[in-house]
Amino acid sequence: MTQDELSSPADERPSKSQLKREMQALQQLGEQIIAMSDAQRIRFPLSDDLLRAIKETSRIKAREARRRHMQYVGKLMRGEDLDGIQAVFDEIDNETLRRDHAFHRLEGWRDRLIAEGDEAVEAFVSEFPEVDRQALRQLIRNARHEREQGKPPTNARRLFRLIRDTAGL
Repeated sequence: MTQDELSSPADERPSKSQLKREMQALQQLGEQIIAMSDAQRIRFPLSDDLLRAIKETSRIKAREARRRHMQYVGKLMRGEDLDGIQAVFDEIDNETLRRDHAFHRLEGWRDRLIAEGDEAVEAFVSEFPEVDRQALRQLIRNARHEREQGKPPTNARRLFRLIRDTAGL
């Protein structure tokens, strides 16, 4: 007899440990959704039962009650569209990544404007013609002065806000 003939259908089922790991993963996914703001949460394809359970979570203060409730949330998560939920998580991650890249680009502009002066101002104005040139130049001068005197970067922060608002972020 071969090994395939000896294996029974019971051997093909996931182990109890595997089922427990999957349940804990669903509970953690539920925790992530609970931690999100209402605005982010409405983007997820969630059932009414799960939404009610998520809203109820904020009422529960006792540690053991919360643990049991999270098990219930994990149980409800089994019936959800996990691929759809993961797609929304991926979308949120991509948006965060794009926003971070945009902010790094703007920080680069701020540093370049302070370091290079008029050359950088002209390059910035050519990319963002609607910027208030006078305010931009004033903030650059003040930021340089702060940097030279070792003061806190108040005007550098104001310059960043002006750049951010001009860029529309």
